[in-house]
Amino acid sequence: MKKVLFILFAAFSTAANAQNAVPKSATDIAPLLIGEKIPNSILKSSENATVSLSDVVSKKKTVLVFYRGGWCPYCNLHLSALAEAEKQILDLGYQIVAISPDSPENLRSTAEKDKVQYMLLSDANGVLIKEFGIAFEAPENYKSVINVHSNGMNTSLLPVPSVFVVNTNGDILFEYVSPDFKHRITAELLVSVLKTLK
Repeated sequence: MKKVLFILFAAFSTAANAQNAVPKSATDIAPLLIGEKIPNSILKSSENATVSLSDVVSKKKTVLVFYRGGWCPYCNLHLSALAEAEKQILDLGYQIVAISPDSPENLRSTAEKDKVQYMLLSDANGVLIKEFGIAFEAPENYKSVINVHSNGMNTSLLPVPSVFVVNTNGDILFEYVSPDFKHRITAELLVSVLKTLK
């Protein structure tokens, strides 16, 4: 009997470890799906204040944007395009919240550079991107830049650039997840999607 219990425990442990393992490639991720509820995580604002993600989304329907960092030119273009479309998005009853592995200090420089008025949050330790299922092992040539921009809190994880639209209960209504970091949902397409969501 003891032997059977040990085998069951070993099998369960292996399965649990497999679920917690971070994929080696952006194409191997398993993101949360439409209809699922987002996790609550404690993040940091650009002022280094503690922010509960559940509290943020409970106030207003939210466009959650995950980007690689202020060092990424494709991310900066995407953030700037969202900034230009922000009034339309606000008029449709949504807020924009963008999350990256950057430290709070680096969020401030991104906001200035990309003329961003919406909320930027720091997931420097990578907990939230793992919970969303969009974290993967960064290629070697990115590890030093991630380390610098997260102030040493993250040395190996990147998020796959993603957009999740969630309601005030934290339910995912829409998502766009692109393992190719050069491809992002356009602001125009996002606005069209928001118009169709109830």
